[in-house]
Amino acid sequence: MRGTSFTVDAGTITGLIGPNGAGKTTVFNCISGIVPVDSGSIVFDGEEIARRSPESIARRGLVRTFQIARGLEHLSVYENLMLYGRGQPGESLAVALARTGASRVRERELTARALAIAERLRLTAVLNERAADLSGGQKKLLEIGRALMTEPKLILLDEPIAGVNRTLANEIARDLRTLQADGISLLVIEHDMDLVARICDPVIVLAQGRALARGTFDEIANDPRVQEAYMGTRRWAS
Repeated sequence: MRGTSFTVDAGTITGLIGPNGAGKTTVFNCISGIVPVDSGSIVFDGEEIARRSPESIARRGLVRTFQIARGLEHLSVYENLMLYGRGQPGESLAVALARTGASRVRERELTARALAIAERLRLTAVLNERAADLSGGQKKLLEIGRALMTEPKLILLDEPIAGVNRTLANEIARDLRTLQADGISLLVIEHDMDLVARICDPVIVLAQGRALARGTFDEIANDPRVQEAYMGTRRWAS
């Protein structure tokens, strides 16, 4: 991937779309630090992050979800959420053993946050169930919940409705709108053009590893370059 350049504006739900093999997931991997970049610059919140570790990037407020849920399957929903809490006392062996007053306060704060996020994402009824026992849609929600536990500024969402039924897809769309209203920016990879059309503005199109077009959904749907990249000269239905 060479020459890819685009900006995600704060406060937006920005769509990142493109044909299979366009490089969308590779972009996510590079931004989140999973795949190191050979050259170029990635700036988040005014700071260069191109060569930082995934953990360092996440601590700065940029986190990602995965198309295939990455939760620890043998842990419960509650434990998965707690594991991703920012400033988790259990991250330090000394603090965990000492059980200081500050660590107990922080643990109570994280518990309250985990319960609130579970309620927000309709996971309260399965809070004590193993992640492995969740439905595909519930695993998608848990991915979002784990990201929210980090208190993010920007979430990279990799196909948040892939494989879920239309009812849940609509609920997730509303969830994403609510996150935007709360001040969280979102960059969304999604193949469901209905979702992209409804919630994403702007939309960025990748093709062959490069940013091909940017605009509203209607603008990119009527762009001949985008039509050619996706399906020859056939027009999209917006």
